[in-house]
Amino acid sequence: MYSWQQKQWQHIMQQGAQSPNSKLPHALLLRGRAGTGKYDFALDVSKAILCSQAANLQHACGGCASCNWFAEGTHPDFMLIGPEDADNTDDGLTNSTKKKPSKKTQISVAKIRQLLDYLTLSSHQVNAYRVIVIAPADMLNGASANALLKVLEEPPANTLFLLVTSQPQRLLATITSRCQAIDMPLPSKLEALAWLTSRQINHGENVLDLAGGAPLLALQLAEEGEVSASLLKNLALGAKLDPFSCAPVFLSVGMERALETLQKWLFDIQSCKLANHLRYHTQQGNALQALAKSVNLRLLLSFQDKLIEAKKTANHPLSNEAQLENILLQYVQLFKSQ
Repeated sequence: MYSWQQKQWQHIMQQGAQSPNSKLPHALLLRGRAGTGKYDFALDVSKAILCSQAANLQHACGGCASCNWFAEGTHPDFMLIGPEDADNTDDGLTNSTKKKPSKKTQISVAKIRQLLDYLTLSSHQVNAYRVIVIAPADMLNGASANALLKVLEEPPANTLFLLVTSQPQRLLATITSRCQAIDMPLPSKLEALAWLTSRQINHGENVLDLAGGAPLLALQLAEEGEVSASLLKNLALGAKLDPFSCAPVFLSVGMERALETLQKWLFDIQSCKLANHLRYHTQQGNALQALAKSVNLRLLLSFQDKLIEAKKTANHPLSNEAQLENILLQYVQLFKSQ
């Protein structure tokens, strides 16, 4: 659990305090910005609930058999469900930009069927909780979402579902309505900078701005270094950008991240043109001012709408290099037409 999640932690643990009138809900929806630590929070909650020594479910002891099983990934009363072949660390952040994006970016109905089989078994510890973490929950496809809905409609006793998402609008409304929503916060800028400093990231203001205040995303951007700098260097070329040579560089961070990078860059171009203000790229002021002078504002606004639509299917298996080339071609056109 991160320091900025204390309030949410206490809210959940007080519901599960060991008293006759207290009981955890059957499903919690942890929703909030990507890069704020929701996934790690879900794992910490799971570990605390499963710990056989935790006093009033406040914190896991870290030394009992249950905690050891959890640390080894072998706890019989815990199940983690995510996209097949995914390599996620937090809210969809990847461990390395050198790895190719996963081809399987949806939670299949087969995984939910495995969950159904698992739930027919008794818990390992008598009268103990079982915990199911689904992350990112917005990766459920139509079939798997409907299969999960049936479970949530008639949840098994002593079972807690933790759904983690950065894009709750992608979830079925009927799934959302059967969960208790927990809004996971961004830390204050001072708290986020202090956390980055503790991770040996000094002068983290630039990456924190670029990450929209999300500290774990800021850490990843800092660690990516050259890759992030290359993306911005290419975007700064404007009409001179070569979509075909640049597309693989953008795709190396994943389709969704590539689109988010474009969205933030365009936001600052528009903001620079209309208000002479930058939100995300405070160190690229000269390049953005030059682009703002030559951009076609009408086309820019239309292109931003197209990016919003493209992002809705960013994790679809058909989102590929050809699609990104087309998007970058449209970006180039913003600076060629007036």
